[in-house]
Amino acid sequence: MKRWWILALFALAPVLAQVNVTFWHSMDGPAGEAIDRFAERFNAAQSDYRVVPRYVGDYREAETKLIAALRTGSAPVLYQAEIAFFPRLVAEGTVRPLDAFTAGLDPEFVADFYAAPWNYGVVDGVRYGLPFNTSTPVLFYNADALRTLRLPVPGDWKTFEDDALKLTTRRSKGFIAILDSWIFEAMVTSRGGSLVTADGRPNFASPEAVDALAMLRRLVDKKAAIPRNLAESQFAQLDFVRTKGMMVFASIANWPAAEKYSFAFELGVAPVPHEPGGKVPMGGAELVVLKSASDEEAAGAFAFWKFLMQPENLVEWIHASYYVPLRRSVLPLLEDFYAENPYRKVAFEQIARAVPRPRVPQFAVWRDYLDEALEKALKGRTDPRQALEEAQKKALEVR
Repeated sequence: MKRWWILALFALAPVLAQVNVTFWHSMDGPAGEAIDRFAERFNAAQSDYRVVPRYVGDYREAETKLIAALRTGSAPVLYQAEIAFFPRLVAEGTVRPLDAFTAGLDPEFVADFYAAPWNYGVVDGVRYGLPFNTSTPVLFYNADALRTLRLPVPGDWKTFEDDALKLTTRRSKGFIAILDSWIFEAMVTSRGGSLVTADGRPNFASPEAVDALAMLRRLVDKKAAIPRNLAESQFAQLDFVRTKGMMVFASIANWPAAEKYSFAFELGVAPVPHEPGGKVPMGGAELVVLKSASDEEAAGAFAFWKFLMQPENLVEWIHASYYVPLRRSVLPLLEDFYAENPYRKVAFEQIARAVPRPRVPQFAVWRDYLDEALEKALKGRTDPRQALEEAQKKALEVR
């Protein structure tokens, strides 16, 4: 009898030695399903680690849950940190340096990454983040409506404003304005401005920011735009697919959902309108390992990230999520994907004009003030400049 117990313990030994890697992420829909598949395949391919993915809500919800978990000692091993939240985690010392892991990577593998997403994870010469999902904002538009009125796809802001006015009728608006700091940031950087100065101070009342918000206010005043705050983002999607609004800015990652539901018209997608030299802010998230993770858990998280970066997995990820490819070697594998719909390549090529979001720890708080300013100006009656100056004042008080 004792012999059987000994044999059973030996049989269970590999299972007992397996390291669990809890992974909190903000991907739902096809992208979340892809993460589940990746975890299953990774777990089946080796016996050292077991990745346990968990959807914890959108980026803002996930941030709230992580902050609570850090207080109670229940944080995950691996976390998908939205790139505006990422610098705050680094500044507060809640994530582990990962240089010991990345130092062993093949130089050719590293060189294959596009510079912007690869470099974003390094802060003050130390790597804390690993690239995972990179996006840019794009303009979704009702191609049938523009074609009927023989309107050009807007490439600059004057054309955009003119199109929005001409697309407006008694039953629909030309534009749905989502009151989100990232979308607004795109309107500022595309004009050649920035929401943060070179020395890391808030720059909310810059000429470019005032010009962008004043344009939005004009469209609202002329009843050519529907303002929707973040809590109303689901209504914004419905407004667009039900042709209540003809244009809307959103992440390139919203494309699968837009394609799925925009069956009543041809979905058009274009880069963010811009002035000469204008840029577009890079969005997405970094994968970070929490400081509370053990060395074994950190090693498992890094092994899973390397698995995600395999070309075949990146191709599957892009098909599911529409995020931007991270590695150059993946592009030839996506030729058919981009050929299926010419809009896809046009939107992807915008990455050439992408710039990182502000890497200032306080920006994770500042953006809330900016969201408030957008709502005051577009859903209330506050003057655009005044709303931005009030947000600037609040941001300057944050330490």
